[in-house]
Amino acid sequence: MSSELSRLARHALSRALHLPPPVCDYAVNRHVRVPMRDGVELVADHYTPRTADPAGTLLVRGPYGRGFPISVLFGSIYAARGYHVVLQSVRGTFGSGGEFDPFVNEVADGADTAAWLRDQPWFTGTFATMGLSYLGFTQWALLTDPPPELKAAVITVGPDDVSGPRWGRGSFGLNDFLGWSHLVGGQEDPNRLRSLLRQAGAQRRVTEASLGLPLGPASRTLLGDGAPWFESWLEHPETDDPFWSGLRLRDALADVDVPVLLLTGWQDLFVEQTLEHYRMLTSRGVTAGLTVGPWTHGHMMTTAAPTVLGETLDWLATHLGGAAPLRRSPVRIHLGGRGWLNLPDWPPAMPDVVLHPQPAGRLGPAAPEPDGTATFVYNPADPTPTVGGRLLSPAGGYRDDTALARRADVLTFTGTPLPADLYVVGHPVLELAHTCANPHNDLFVRVSQVDEHGRSRNVSDGYLAAAPDSGTARIELDPVAWTFPAGSRIRLLIAGGSHPRFLRNLGTGETATTATTYKTARHTVHLGEQSRLVLPAGSHPPSTD
Repeated sequence: MSSELSRLARHALSRALHLPPPVCDYAVNRHVRVPMRDGVELVADHYTPRTADPAGTLLVRGPYGRGFPISVLFGSIYAARGYHVVLQSVRGTFGSGGEFDPFVNEVADGADTAAWLRDQPWFTGTFATMGLSYLGFTQWALLTDPPPELKAAVITVGPDDVSGPRWGRGSFGLNDFLGWSHLVGGQEDPNRLRSLLRQAGAQRRVTEASLGLPLGPASRTLLGDGAPWFESWLEHPETDDPFWSGLRLRDALADVDVPVLLLTGWQDLFVEQTLEHYRMLTSRGVTAGLTVGPWTHGHMMTTAAPTVLGETLDWLATHLGGAAPLRRSPVRIHLGGRGWLNLPDWPPAMPDVVLHPQPAGRLGPAAPEPDGTATFVYNPADPTPTVGGRLLSPAGGYRDDTALARRADVLTFTGTPLPADLYVVGHPVLELAHTCANPHNDLFVRVSQVDEHGRSRNVSDGYLAAAPDSGTARIELDPVAWTFPAGSRIRLLIAGGSHPRFLRNLGTGETATTATTYKTARHTVHLGEQSRLVLPAGSHPPSTD
């Protein structure tokens, strides 16, 4: 492409993404070798801005290659605005030496890359990091012992804890772990057609494999020779298992003082971790920004890209270049049904609205007499299916769940039409007086919105693995910012699982990898004062003062 056509393309892209125009041309030095302490060399592409006054240096580390769209969204867009960008493939991926063992080597390799960076003749003296998902984890890895030159970070949907149970809200996140392993295990297949076919039918094949028993061999049939790490993940279902210790980087948040911008979506699988990151950083006085949009994990490079790129450029200009920030408040959230709000903190102060499951599938503010019950049977041979929600898969997000609410293995409680708009902003909680004849049982709960035609769609989910077989279970649902419009109804769903999002409880207590039998679980919900849904909600949106 000629330089003039390239310039026109960059300006067109900037307009499409609502970004300020590029300020310079750039060159790319490909396949730069970066030595690690053990002699392994990692490969990077260096984007060099053609300007006498570069804006700064950016480091991006990830396992997904250095081609399109990574090259544009994390390389050329920033180089054309004056930044040196080092886009590096992590160990064992896309030409980098060593073996790819997900997440394990990122602390050491990130530190070694930063040490190499400071010795480069073009280095601007300070740098920032950025990236999403795994590229966010590599940033937390560097922040466990941040080099003095690191002055800012932009972490988009990036976890600091990728242990299996944490990813899956107390239960192993089967769909996402297996689906991600299937994707990454075959992403460097030289047969492009085969790679595209693999991606096109990925969700169907992941669901089929997740139903196989025993699960270990069934998963391996899907994965083939790829993703050798998967079985070891599946064999360690407990959060506190020492196996996961190197994949939990929470200590980084206890010491870091680098300004961090956090971006996520209400339907992102890591949204609760991102909100906790913000809380922990700001409680220590660390400069942090938080943006939460109406997005899934996959939206961050598509629908959310204009917001992510624009806010990233602003954060970098402020904390690398000393420019005045454009950001108006620390917290910026999208309130479903209303639009964007600027808040001074998260969560905002909201009153509680308490609703009780009632007989005949009703949901209302009055607690029923305490002798009523509602029952359902969870059958792992025909597990309650996942419909939407916080999935890594394109099948996630906000979905019509009307058919789910009609299943025999789902309890459904629906309120009356609301007389006025109700704004729910914060962390819903369900307290459930519950007994189960099978001690090996889980609970899945969901809040949905029902429209005037009787159709419903998900708003917020919660999951409790290894639920108590008697007593009151407390289930925290996904954080939410949602408007239930006047005339709509609030619906509560209760089930014994959500498959394949969460590893199904087979009801036998056997190890998931090798189990071959299953047993049903009969659940009883006790209606009364103790069973209640608590919504942080009111007739007005939260204050933006």
